[in-house]
Amino acid sequence: MKLSHEQRTALLARIMDSHKYRDSGLNPETVLDLIDQLAPKQTSKKGLYKDVRRKLHNIVAPYLGEPDYAALSQRLDALEDTAMDSPQLRAFCIEVLGDHASTAERVPLLNDFYKKLFSATGTPSSILDLACGLHPLGLPWMRLPQTTQYHAYDIRQPRIDFLNHFFLTLGMKPLAENRDILVEPPGNTADLGLFFKEAHRFEKRQPGCNRDFWTSLKVETLAISLPTEDLSGTHSLLDQHRELVEENLSGAPIREEIQIENEVIFLIDHPGRA
Repeated sequence: MKLSHEQRTALLARIMDSHKYRDSGLNPETVLDLIDQLAPKQTSKKGLYKDVRRKLHNIVAPYLGEPDYAALSQRLDALEDTAMDSPQLRAFCIEVLGDHASTAERVPLLNDFYKKLFSATGTPSSILDLACGLHPLGLPWMRLPQTTQYHAYDIRQPRIDFLNHFFLTLGMKPLAENRDILVEPPGNTADLGLFFKEAHRFEKRQPGCNRDFWTSLKVETLAISLPTEDLSGTHSLLDQHRELVEENLSGAPIREEIQIENEVIFLIDHPGRA
Protein backbone atom coordinates (compact mmCIF):
# COMPACT_ATOMS: atom_id res chain seq x y z
CA MET A 1 0.00 0.00 0.00
CA LYS A 2 1.10 3.57 -0.63
CA LEU A 3 0.92 5.98 2.30
CA SER A 4 0.40 9.71 2.12
CA HIS A 5 2.66 11.94 4.19
CA GLU A 6 -0.19 12.43 6.65
CA GLN A 7 -0.81 8.66 6.99
CA ARG A 8 2.88 7.97 7.48
CA THR A 9 3.13 10.66 10.17
CA ALA A 10 -0.02 9.41 11.91
CA LEU A 11 1.28 5.83 12.03
CA LEU A 12 4.58 7.03 13.45
CA ALA A 13 2.76 9.01 16.14
CA ARG A 14 0.56 6.04 17.02
CA ILE A 15 3.54 3.74 17.52
CA MET A 16 5.68 6.28 19.37
CA ASP A 17 2.78 7.04 21.73
CA SER A 18 2.07 3.39 22.52
CA HIS A 19 2.66 2.20 26.07
CA LYS A 20 5.83 0.28 25.17
CA TYR A 21 7.60 3.14 23.39
CA ARG A 22 6.11 6.32 24.88
CA ASP A 23 8.96 6.94 27.31
CA SER A 24 11.67 4.98 25.52
CA GLY A 25 13.43 7.89 23.81
CA LEU A 26 13.46 5.79 20.65
CA ASN A 27 14.79 7.44 17.50
CA PRO A 28 11.74 8.04 15.24
CA GLU A 29 13.85 7.49 12.11
CA THR A 30 14.00 3.80 13.01
CA VAL A 31 10.20 3.56 13.01
CA LEU A 32 9.87 5.56 9.79
CA ASP A 33 12.40 3.30 8.09
CA LEU A 34 10.34 0.23 9.02
CA ILE A 35 7.12 1.88 7.83
CA ASP A 36 8.73 2.65 4.47
CA GLN A 37 10.10 -0.89 4.14
CA LEU A 38 6.89 -2.68 5.06
CA ALA A 39 4.18 -0.48 3.54
CA PRO A 40 4.65 -1.83 -0.03
CA LYS A 41 4.14 -5.36 1.29
CA GLN A 42 0.83 -4.64 3.03
CA THR A 43 -2.71 -3.96 1.88
CA SER A 44 -4.26 -2.63 5.09
CA LYS A 45 -3.34 -0.10 7.76
CA LYS A 46 -4.07 -2.66 10.46
CA GLY A 47 -1.73 -5.19 8.90
CA LEU A 48 0.98 -2.58 8.44
CA TYR A 49 0.69 -1.48 12.06
CA LYS A 50 1.10 -5.06 13.26
CA ASP A 51 4.04 -5.71 10.95
CA VAL A 52 5.87 -2.56 12.04
CA ARG A 53 5.28 -3.32 15.71
CA ARG A 54 6.53 -6.88 15.28
CA LYS A 55 9.70 -5.85 13.46
CA LEU A 56 10.32 -2.97 15.84
CA HIS A 57 10.09 -5.32 18.81
CA ASN A 58 12.81 -7.51 17.28
CA ILE A 59 15.07 -4.46 16.98
CA VAL A 60 14.33 -2.85 20.33
CA ALA A 61 13.67 -5.88 22.56
CA PRO A 62 17.26 -5.99 23.86
CA TYR A 63 16.81 -2.37 25.03
CA LEU A 64 13.60 -2.92 26.99
CA GLY A 65 13.77 -3.36 30.75
CA GLU A 66 16.70 -0.99 30.82
CA PRO A 67 18.16 0.55 33.97
CA ASP A 68 17.18 3.94 35.30
CA TYR A 69 19.82 5.98 33.53
CA ALA A 70 19.18 9.11 35.57
CA ALA A 71 19.79 7.10 38.74
CA LEU A 72 22.98 5.65 37.25
CA SER A 73 24.20 9.17 36.49
CA GLN A 74 23.59 10.17 40.11
CA ARG A 75 25.53 7.14 41.31
CA LEU A 76 28.35 8.03 38.95
CA ASP A 77 28.43 11.55 40.37
CA ALA A 78 28.64 10.12 43.90
CA LEU A 79 31.85 8.19 43.19
CA GLU A 80 34.81 9.68 45.04
CA ASP A 81 37.33 8.59 42.41
CA THR A 82 36.49 8.54 38.70
CA ALA A 83 40.00 8.14 37.29
CA MET A 84 40.23 5.52 34.53
CA ASP A 85 42.08 3.10 36.81
CA SER A 86 39.88 3.77 39.83
CA PRO A 87 38.57 0.56 41.49
CA GLN A 88 35.37 2.46 42.30
CA LEU A 89 34.78 3.40 38.68
CA ARG A 90 35.61 -0.07 37.43
CA ALA A 91 33.25 -1.70 39.93
CA PHE A 92 30.48 0.63 38.78
CA CYS A 93 31.14 -0.17 35.11
CA ILE A 94 31.26 -3.92 35.73
CA GLU A 95 27.90 -3.77 37.51
CA VAL A 96 26.26 -1.86 34.64
CA LEU A 97 27.84 -4.03 31.93
CA GLY A 98 26.90 -7.18 33.82
CA ASP A 99 23.22 -6.26 33.78
CA HIS A 100 23.04 -6.23 29.95
CA ALA A 101 23.10 -9.51 28.04
CA SER A 102 25.30 -8.41 25.14
CA THR A 103 28.04 -7.04 27.40
CA ALA A 104 27.74 -9.35 30.44
CA GLU A 105 29.54 -12.18 28.62
CA ARG A 106 32.53 -9.91 28.02
CA VAL A 107 32.93 -8.76 31.64
CA PRO A 108 35.29 -11.58 32.78
CA LEU A 109 37.42 -10.97 29.68
CA LEU A 110 37.78 -7.19 29.77
CA ASN A 111 41.52 -7.13 30.43
CA ASP A 112 42.38 -9.52 27.60
CA PHE A 113 39.68 -8.42 25.17
CA TYR A 114 41.00 -4.94 24.43
CA LYS A 115 44.64 -5.98 24.73
CA LYS A 116 44.13 -8.49 21.91
CA LEU A 117 41.99 -6.12 19.85
CA PHE A 118 44.36 -3.15 19.97
CA SER A 119 47.46 -5.29 19.51
CA ALA A 120 45.96 -6.17 16.12
CA THR A 121 44.62 -2.72 15.17
CA GLY A 122 47.08 -0.42 16.89
CA THR A 123 45.96 2.16 19.43
CA PRO A 124 43.30 4.28 17.72
CA SER A 125 43.08 8.03 18.17
CA SER A 126 39.47 8.03 16.93
CA ILE A 127 36.70 5.43 17.21
CA LEU A 128 33.18 5.00 15.88
CA ASP A 129 31.27 2.72 18.26
CA LEU A 130 28.36 1.68 16.03
CA ALA A 131 25.08 0.62 17.68
CA CYS A 132 27.13 0.93 20.84
CA GLY A 133 24.72 -0.17 23.55
CA LEU A 134 26.58 0.06 26.85
CA HIS A 135 29.91 -0.95 25.34
CA PRO A 136 31.60 2.46 26.05
CA LEU A 137 31.62 1.51 29.74
CA GLY A 138 34.54 -0.71 28.80
CA LEU A 139 36.70 2.41 28.42
CA PRO A 140 38.55 1.91 31.75
CA TRP A 141 39.98 -1.32 30.31
CA MET A 142 40.80 0.07 26.86
CA ARG A 143 43.74 2.14 28.11
CA LEU A 144 43.21 4.79 25.46
CA PRO A 145 44.54 8.36 25.69
CA GLN A 146 42.04 10.78 27.19
CA THR A 147 42.22 12.74 23.93
CA THR A 148 40.72 9.83 21.95
CA GLN A 149 37.75 10.93 19.87
CA TYR A 150 35.18 8.32 20.89
CA HIS A 151 31.98 8.64 18.86
CA ALA A 152 29.16 6.39 20.06
CA TYR A 153 25.84 5.83 18.28
CA ASP A 154 22.62 4.33 19.61
CA ILE A 155 18.88 4.76 19.08
CA ARG A 156 17.70 5.52 22.62
CA GLN A 157 18.03 9.02 24.01
CA PRO A 158 18.15 8.12 27.75
CA ARG A 159 21.10 5.85 27.04
CA ILE A 160 22.83 8.54 24.97
CA ASP A 161 22.37 11.08 27.77
CA PHE A 162 23.92 8.67 30.25
CA LEU A 163 26.86 7.86 27.98
CA ASN A 164 27.63 11.54 27.44
CA HIS A 165 27.49 12.05 31.19
CA PHE A 166 29.92 9.15 31.53
CA PHE A 167 32.27 10.62 28.91
CA LEU A 168 32.29 13.99 30.66
CA THR A 169 33.00 12.31 34.00
CA LEU A 170 36.06 10.69 32.43
CA GLY A 171 37.21 14.05 31.06
CA MET A 172 36.36 13.08 27.47
CA LYS A 173 34.26 14.91 24.91
CA PRO A 174 30.53 13.97 24.99
CA LEU A 175 30.39 12.43 21.51
CA ALA A 176 27.50 9.98 21.96
CA GLU A 177 24.68 10.59 19.49
CA ASN A 178 21.11 9.35 19.03
CA ARG A 179 21.32 8.12 15.46
CA ASP A 180 19.96 5.16 13.52
CA ILE A 181 23.20 4.27 11.76
CA LEU A 182 21.44 2.12 9.17
CA VAL A 183 19.23 5.02 8.08
CA GLU A 184 21.96 7.64 8.42
CA PRO A 185 25.49 6.17 8.57
CA PRO A 186 27.97 8.47 10.31
CA GLY A 187 30.15 10.57 8.03
CA ASN A 188 33.02 10.94 10.51
CA THR A 189 36.42 9.59 9.58
CA ALA A 190 38.07 7.40 12.22
CA ASP A 191 40.92 5.00 12.77
CA LEU A 192 38.65 2.23 14.01
CA GLY A 193 35.00 1.29 13.68
CA LEU A 194 33.49 -1.08 16.25
CA PHE A 195 30.42 -3.03 15.17
CA PHE A 196 29.92 -5.49 18.00
CA LYS A 197 27.26 -8.24 18.01
CA GLU A 198 24.94 -6.39 15.65
CA ALA A 199 25.61 -7.55 12.07
CA HIS A 200 23.33 -10.60 12.39
CA ARG A 201 20.58 -8.44 13.85
CA PHE A 202 20.94 -5.94 11.00
CA GLU A 203 20.45 -8.81 8.54
CA LYS A 204 17.16 -9.72 10.22
CA ARG A 205 16.03 -6.11 10.05
CA GLN A 206 16.94 -5.65 6.38
CA PRO A 207 18.58 -8.59 4.57
CA GLY A 208 21.74 -7.61 2.74
CA CYS A 209 22.02 -4.17 4.37
CA ASN A 210 25.43 -4.75 5.91
CA ARG A 211 27.28 -4.50 2.60
CA ASP A 212 26.18 -0.93 1.85
CA PHE A 213 26.47 0.07 5.49
CA TRP A 214 30.05 -1.15 5.87
CA THR A 215 31.03 0.40 2.55
CA SER A 216 29.66 3.77 3.69
CA LEU A 217 31.96 3.92 6.71
CA LYS A 218 35.04 6.13 6.58
CA VAL A 219 37.22 4.06 8.88
CA GLU A 220 40.73 2.70 8.47
CA THR A 221 39.75 -0.60 10.08
CA LEU A 222 36.33 -2.05 10.83
CA ALA A 223 36.09 -4.57 13.67
CA ILE A 224 32.95 -6.70 13.36
CA SER A 225 32.26 -9.04 16.27
CA LEU A 226 29.72 -11.86 16.37
CA PRO A 227 28.96 -14.68 18.79
CA THR A 228 30.53 -18.05 18.05
CA GLU A 229 27.78 -20.03 19.80
CA ASP A 230 24.02 -19.88 20.16
CA LEU A 231 22.49 -18.74 23.44
CA SER A 232 22.34 -22.30 24.77
CA GLY A 233 26.04 -22.81 24.03
CA THR A 234 25.31 -26.07 22.22
CA HIS A 235 25.68 -25.06 18.56
CA SER A 236 28.60 -23.34 16.86
CA LEU A 237 27.77 -20.21 14.85
CA LEU A 238 31.32 -19.53 13.71
CA ASP A 239 31.02 -20.81 10.12
CA GLN A 240 27.58 -19.23 9.72
CA HIS A 241 28.77 -15.83 10.93
CA ARG A 242 32.01 -15.99 8.97
CA GLU A 243 29.86 -16.58 5.87
CA LEU A 244 27.63 -13.64 6.82
CA VAL A 245 30.64 -11.34 6.92
CA GLU A 246 32.20 -12.68 3.72
CA GLU A 247 28.92 -12.34 1.78
CA ASN A 248 28.61 -8.68 2.77
CA LEU A 249 32.13 -7.63 1.88
CA SER A 250 32.58 -5.43 -1.15
CA GLY A 251 36.06 -6.44 -2.23
CA ALA A 252 37.86 -5.79 1.05
CA PRO A 253 38.87 -9.20 2.47
CA ILE A 254 38.90 -10.27 6.09
CA ARG A 255 42.39 -9.30 7.24
CA GLU A 256 42.32 -11.18 10.52
CA GLU A 257 40.07 -13.11 12.87
CA ILE A 258 40.45 -12.80 16.63
CA GLN A 259 38.52 -15.31 18.71
CA ILE A 260 38.07 -14.48 22.38
CA GLU A 261 36.04 -17.12 24.21
CA ASN A 262 32.60 -17.15 22.53
CA GLU A 263 33.07 -14.01 20.46
CA VAL A 264 34.93 -13.64 17.16
CA ILE A 265 36.18 -10.33 15.77
CA PHE A 266 36.65 -9.93 12.02
CA LEU A 267 39.02 -7.12 11.01
CA ILE A 268 38.37 -5.44 7.66
CA ASP A 269 40.75 -2.79 6.32
CA HIS A 270 39.29 0.23 4.51
CA PRO A 271 35.79 -1.26 3.97
CA GLY A 272 34.74 1.84 2.02
CA ARG A 273 37.60 1.75 -0.48
CA ALA A 274 36.81 -1.48 -2.29
